[in-house]
Amino acid sequence: MKKISLLFILFIGLMNAQKLTPSEISMINQGDKNSALPIYQTTDENQHKTLLNLSAEIDPLDKNTAVLVSRMKESLLSTDGGVGIAAPQVGINRKVIWVQRFDKKGEPLEYFINPVIVWRSELQNLGPEGDLSIPDFRDQFYRSKVIQLEYVDLKGQKYSEIVEGFTAVIFQHEIDHLFGILISDKKEKEKNDSYQKVDAFKKSDSGMR
Repeated sequence: MKKISLLFILFIGLMNAQKLTPSEISMINQGDKNSALPIYQTTDENQHKTLLNLSAEIDPLDKNTAVLVSRMKESLLSTDGGVGIAAPQVGINRKVIWVQRFDKKGEPLEYFINPVIVWRSELQNLGPEGDLSIPDFRDQFYRSKVIQLEYVDLKGQKYSEIVEGFTAVIFQHEIDHLFGILISDKKEKEKNDSYQKVDAFKKSDSGMR
């Protein structure tokens, strides 16, 4: 019975994932499939609009999703100190992110498809953030110290885990991108907010996301 329920949940998830458009497929497969995709910048008006758009779910079993995942990793590796990237940052408004896992041995890069934060702690971190898509911008931001995350992999397998500290900050930053939220706008909206300060950042907190 449990197996049937899991299959049903997976089926519903796939139904909710809109098919990639011809334009998206063209962008994903343009050029060398093993190369980095260009990282969008707020300094370009059209690219800025893409960064502000909401992202839709993506079918993890679509062969083009695997290509997007691979090329996004190359995009992140091409940066100077980047620790995370979201699909809107390469021009695709779909729910895919890469995050460097500072909470795991070896600090590996890992991808996450259709990630959702289902719970956030009230306790907040305050720490520095930059963004690969926003040149010359850096500031201090509040983020939940602990989050619960749900996502799927390229096989459609669903996962749930608790993440805390600096890695939780990266997840929150990247998932904000999926909702068209940029830290430059976030700072203005949070101007009058106040939280308890918790120092949960580490020496590598200078990374861009």
